[in-house]
Amino acid sequence: MAAWTTEELDKIDAADELEIASLRRDGTLRNPTTIWVVRLGDDLYVRSVNGRTSGWFRGTQVRLEGRSRAGGVEKDVTFVDAGPDVGDRIDAAYRTKYRRYAASIVDHTVTAEARSTTIKLVPRSTGA
Repeated sequence: MAAWTTEELDKIDAADELEIASLRRDGTLRNPTTIWVVRLGDDLYVRSVNGRTSGWFRGTQVRLEGRSRAGGVEKDVTFVDAGPDVGDRIDAAYRTKYRRYAASIVDHTVTAEARSTTIKLVPRSTGA
């Protein structure tokens, strides 16, 4: 299984936003959506503030693959359900990373609805 390098994690973590594009059933990429991203250790996570009905989130559930781009790092990724065990730590990561924004904005990333969409971004090997 592929893993993020420390350099990639540092660059993405330093970026305010990440562009995410999921693969359609036919293998083509959807248009990218700009979202927030947080890092926990060697893992990257994203959430949909609009919940499970958000178009970009629904797209990630079709093939569970896509592409991310942030901080000059572009990678093909697999979308993995993060599960409930990291929810509180991811909430804290959002609050810490985006604390310069109004609490009313950041609070949207830590609602039960947003938490239910937490996705771990796992890099995919593209070599032979």
